[in-house]
Amino acid sequence: MEFDYDALLEKAYSEMPEKVLKAERFELPRARRYKEGNKTVIKNFIDIADAINRDPGHLLKYLLKALGTAGVIDGRRAILQGVFDEEDINREIESYVESYVLCRECKRPDTKLIKEGRITLLKCEACGAQQSVRSM
Repeated sequence: MEFDYDALLEKAYSEMPEKVLKAERFELPRARRYKEGNKTVIKNFIDIADAINRDPGHLLKYLLKALGTAGVIDGRRAILQGVFDEEDINREIESYVESYVLCRECKRPDTKLIKEGRITLLKCEACGAQQSVRSM
């Protein structure tokens, strides 16, 4: 029995859901910060958490640990103790996205964090992959 590769490939593409076929690029919003005395305020903190579909508390906990400081969420902004460069903040947010948002298999941001017992898993809704992630 002989198969026509091109015909089979065309059939496979026609049966795939459109969400998988779209190749949109994930854009992470840049943190906008300003100094307020000896504190750093991230103006668009909630917007960043919404864009990556993560709990703002989880993102803040990661940032505080990575930057070695204390801080709180105040409305739509985050206030960090100490003065931090915008590049340092953005680098840590990108590191968070690499660890806790992007799927390691398909590199898509369509993931969610789920807890199974004491283990936290990153489950991809695009390809179905599951990976364990470090808990904080």
